[in-house]
Amino acid sequence: MDLDLIALNVEAEDPKSVIRELGTRMLAKNYVKDTYIDAVLERESKLPTGLDLGEFCVAIPHTNTEHVNISNFAIGILKNPVEFHSMSEPTKTLKIGLVFLLAVKDPASQVGLLGNLMKIFQNVELMKNIRNATTKKEVDNLLDFIKV
Repeated sequence: MDLDLIALNVEAEDPKSVIRELGTRMLAKNYVKDTYIDAVLERESKLPTGLDLGEFCVAIPHTNTEHVNISNFAIGILKNPVEFHSMSEPTKTLKIGLVFLLAVKDPASQVGLLGNLMKIFQNVELMKNIRNATTKKEVDNLLDFIKV
């Protein structure tokens, strides 16, 4: 994983600021096109990506492949939770502490990436370790099995 796409202790007011922070990191490394951030924000406003996993709530904002140069993802570990709307109940808000911003170039590979993310989300111990990580390298080591 590209360590520049790992953001620890992100201070954000709302979903837009988290998406902009992580999207800017992806844009700086040319993983995404300059249309990417606005496209993610637009999609998130219509099709929210907050997931209630019981002990944890995460968000997986993303957009169409046309805004992506090279597949990757960025992770933001938030200093304080931010309210995202729920994917399953869009009128409901969830307090999100972890955000995985996805950039997928090949639609066929999206299924594999989402499958790997679900493995992470179902592993409470792994989620705790990611949430409590103090270095980017620690996060990288925890997620080294993910291929994009």
